Amino acid sequence: MIAPLPKWIMLAYSRLWTKFKAKQFTFSQAEKLLKLPNTSIILSRLKKYGWLIVELDPNDSRKRLYKLISPLKAVEEMAK
Repeated sequence: MIAPLPKWIMLAYSRLWTKFKAKQFTFSQAEKLLKLPNTSIILSRLKKYGWLIVELDPNDSRKRLYKLISPLKAVEEMAK
């Protein structure tokens, strides 16, 4: 279930969506883009609210790959 995002997380989501859209990205790519000390918290909250899918990297199971849910899909899911 997707829930509305707090404003400070929505701002980070907007920056991530503008850069990556529905493409997979790594933590280091997100950290480099956001330039914030709380990137891990942001990604964790995005997952908690249902706006982010997290998968294991097939090449290195210690790493995660992230993929954003589209804003349109998120809004449609919230309306249900």
